[in-house]
Amino acid sequence: MKADQNIQITNLSLTGRKHRDKGNPCEDASLAVNQEGVYVVCLSDGAGGSQYIHADIGSKCVVQTICDLMVRHFDAFFFELHESVIRSVLVAAVQSELAIKSQEMMLSGMDTLSATMLFCAVKDTRMICGHIGDGVIARVTGSGLQPVFLPQNGEDASSTIFMTLPDAQDYLRVVRTTIDDTHAIVLMTDGISDMVYDGTKLLLMPVVARLAELAALPKEDSEMQLTQTIRSFIIDASPLSDDASIGILYMPGTKVPDPNSLPTDKENCIRNNGDAMRDVQKEILPRVRVAQEIVSQNHIKTEVNKATDTEGNVSEERTREKAEKIEIEEEETTAVEVPVSQHFSSGWRKILFACGLLLLAIFICLAIYYYVF
Repeated sequence: MKADQNIQITNLSLTGRKHRDKGNPCEDASLAVNQEGVYVVCLSDGAGGSQYIHADIGSKCVVQTICDLMVRHFDAFFFELHESVIRSVLVAAVQSELAIKSQEMMLSGMDTLSATMLFCAVKDTRMICGHIGDGVIARVTGSGLQPVFLPQNGEDASSTIFMTLPDAQDYLRVVRTTIDDTHAIVLMTDGISDMVYDGTKLLLMPVVARLAELAALPKEDSEMQLTQTIRSFIIDASPLSDDASIGILYMPGTKVPDPNSLPTDKENCIRNNGDAMRDVQKEILPRVRVAQEIVSQNHIKTEVNKATDTEGNVSEERTREKAEKIEIEEEETTAVEVPVSQHFSSGWRKILFACGLLLLAIFICLAIYYYVF
């Protein structure tokens, strides 16, 4: 795809029958933004249950915060070297807004605002996707469908992870890549993904590709077609249907997959329940302890070598100082002795000169005496 080619974005949130029939508000929220050359779609599913009575407000706060961050700071997030920093900043930003909102609403905490989060942001040919909680982000290419993020459930299938958890950054997943060979990105909360994704087979149904094509229509037509399709085949299909949200980033001019050629079934993915991460930790523990001992010994050796080098340097410095002191003393001694010797030599010359004069005077006197007398 060309960097200057426009991306069509759309989003939609519909109230499920389990809320609509009781007159309760939709707890999902979605937002699509195109600003500063950045295309962003974000979805959020407010936590269900009687204890999360303000989840609809929390989900709206999540999508607004994420879209604002991506529009203003896409490059910062894309080029940041440490992914842990990206996760921490995203969680901190969302939790800060939720905490402020809870205070404005005079709530005892932000737990009642709990919600999940799915987003995709694109700038030129670069893409950032983030996900915490249930729901699915799928990538549509000319050859088929691939999941970007699969649902993130808790200890059981009915539980999930929320942005309000103290350790939410440990669960937040982030991908930074390019949109090469991408035809569309489809984001879905569990109200839709549960109907189009088979978790036992890790299979995305071809209907996801068909939904993506609706984003190619003009915005009003796209929203109308998506509303009719989701309401008819998902929401109205069950009295217990959940709130449903979808977001699509559609790349015009890219290869469109043939939905009829996409697989509708495949073998179950069988998990070996005896193979758990706790078992892996136990398996590598002996080697880790050996490695720790090696690192500890190397550290001790390094410290000893540093101490030895320091002592050697001190001893060498002291020897150098003594040598310099001796040289200075010798120079002072020589400086004193030389003037004394010179003074002694000068005295003898004066005596010899005086003796010469005396002998000369005697010689002159004898000469006079000889000639006179």
